Amino acid sequence: MTIRNDTVVIAGNIGNDPSRGVTRTGKPVINFRVASTPGYFDQRTGAWVEGDTSWYAVSAFGNIADHAKASLRCGDPVIVVGRMKVREWEANGRKGVDVEIDADAIGHDLNKGTSAFARRAKGGGGEQSSPAAGAPQEAGSGTPEGGEMPDEPSAAEREAWDSEGMIDPGADPTSAEADREGELAYT
Repeated sequence: MTIRNDTVVIAGNIGNDPSRGVTRTGKPVINFRVASTPGYFDQRTGAWVEGDTSWYAVSAFGNIADHAKASLRCGDPVIVVGRMKVREWEANGRKGVDVEIDADAIGHDLNKGTSAFARRAKGGGGEQSSPAAGAPQEAGSGTPEGGEMPDEPSAAEREAWDSEGMIDPGADPTSAEADREGELAYT
């Protein structure tokens, strides 16, 4: 039995390094698990009280898969928005329930720390930034991997990005609905 179509937002920590695969049609897919533990501050005792941890299997397709693989690591605090699926299973005499999220958006939880954003070139396979735009390209040049926080882009850089098509407010960055359905087989 599968229950679908519930849109959810979860906040938690990544429980494993994300793994990248490819669907039968060649689209990238990423998979990882997120642990979400609710909690509250008990004023009576003066202590933080944690609830039970819920685990979610997260999948994302297309550009978001490539970007997540380059950005996320085990232990990172994240916020995930997507469609939830609940699946009952039975194997080797045991029964259980898996909760899966087909992610539409994934980001670092900025309540827990800072993050740096590097825009990827549009239509360029998702692996390069435009050198003319002044965007960092490799570790040590202002990217998160280099450990430095990039400065806010200047008006000239934003104008260059816009003229190169890197900023398109009307674009659908995922347009992956067709890619998501029925493509959970990996090659």
